[in-house]
This record gives sequence, C-alpha cells and structure tokens, in this order.
Amino acid sequence: MIEILKAILFGIVEGITEWLPISSTGHMILLNEFVTLDVSAEFWEMFLVVVQLGAILAVVLLFWNKIFPFDLKGKPFIKKDIFTLWFKIIVACLPAAIVGILFDDLFNALFYNYTCVAIALIVFGILFIIIENRNAKENKAPKITDVSQLTYKAAVIIGIWQLIAAIFPGTSRSGATIIGALLLGVSRTVAAEFTFFLAIPVMFGASLLKLLKFGLAFSAAEWTILAVGMVVAFIVSVIVIRFLMGYIRKHDFKVFGWYRIVLGILVLLYFMF
Repeated sequence: MIEILKAILFGIVEGITEWLPISSTGHMILLNEFVTLDVSAEFWEMFLVVVQLGAILAVVLLFWNKIFPFDLKGKPFIKKDIFTLWFKIIVACLPAAIVGILFDDLFNALFYNYTCVAIALIVFGILFIIIENRNAKENKAPKITDVSQLTYKAAVIIGIWQLIAAIFPGTSRSGATIIGALLLGVSRTVAAEFTFFLAIPVMFGASLLKLLKFGLAFSAAEWTILAVGMVVAFIVSVIVIRFLMGYIRKHDFKVFGWYRIVLGILVLLYFMF
C-alpha cells in the first residue's frame, strides 16, 4: 500500500511537471531523493519514462480533433492539413530520436544527477525571462498564430531545441521547445500546442524502447505501481493542460522562469550543505 501511495505521488508530479515548462524528469529525479520506490534500479529507470504514457494520453484526448487525420463521419476522407502537421512533427522529432537511440545510456550516466538538473533549471529559467522581456520591450505581434503556419524549417529548429532537452535532464522538453518557438516569433498558445504534439511520438517511442529493454516480466506489484502512476499522471495532465492553455492566453512564461531559478538554487544549496 505504501508503494501505491508513492506511485500516486510520482503520478501527480509527472502530470503537473510534464506540461509546465519546469522539467518533469528533473522533478522526478529530485523527488526520488526524498521518496524512493522500493523497486529495482532497472524498474525505476523504466518507470521514470513509461509513466509519461499516462500524461501523453491526456494530449490525445484533449486535442483529438486537431491530431486525428481521418474524418469518419459520413463519407470517410483524409484531412490533408493534419497529415502535413504530422510530417512536420516527425521532422522535428528526428534529431532527438536519433541521438536518443544512439546515446541514451551515455547521457543517463553523465547527466542524470542533481548538479546538472539544477544548472539546467536555472539556465533555462533565465532564458525564459530574457526572451519574454525582449518580446515585451519590442512589442511585436507573433508572426505565427496557428499551428498550420509552422514551416518545415521552423519545425527543424524547434526539434533541435528538443534535442537539448533529450540530453540534459532539468532542461524540460516542453521548456526547450517553447523557448525555441518563441525565438521564431511563434505565439505562446501555438508554441504550447506544438510542444504537446511533439510529445506524442517522443514519449511513445521512448516508452517502447524502455519497455523492450526492461522486458515484460513484471511482477504483480510492479504492474500495479506502473499502472497507478500512469492513471494518476493522465488525470492530473488533463487538468494541468487545460490550466496552462487558459493561463498563457493572458500571461507570459516568466513565472515559470522564476520558479526554475529558485528551485535550481534550492537544489544546489540542499545537496551542498
């Protein structure tokens, strides 16, 4: 029962931090320093990734009409604009996918520690504040206000920012891609939406790789822990995504930048002293 309660806590943290640009993996690593699941190291490494499937199913549910390329009402037909969107998503995901497949274990060994997490939290927090202050000072209207306006070039650039997040935990995949999009003149809502869509193939692919590596020989307790974490992450993600989309229509991302900086400093101080 204690392990189930821990899984619920991890699911809540995953559901909140996966979509806010504050680093879900960073928070999960840090939470594990204080609340440790009584599981093997191999299962924990797999759980850290696969629990994200619950979060990504929330995106599929909430944005189904924007990402499903077939219209099955009446005479079935293909929505070409959504197919084009998926080609752009795939193009944006290729850099992180290739590097992740080749060097995943190396990056885990080098960068999955509190120092790297804290530094990434601080650096990207500062970037959020700088970019939002610059945009406010220049007072320019966003050049891209709909996902359909994103070009393949823009998708590649955003994908490169996503690659940075794949290498350094604490960066935040959503944080990195949103920063990349904002620098290109993308509106906050479109930046967030495209970030959500990029997460679908990334998380499904990463989860599949982790499951294949771990195998499917789960104990009953491990199945329960994983299932509980995913279900909780799904429910919390639905709430958080709706909150974030409403929030950024009226506010900027600076509050998340300040949060990252404060958290990063606290993490460094805690582990130093």
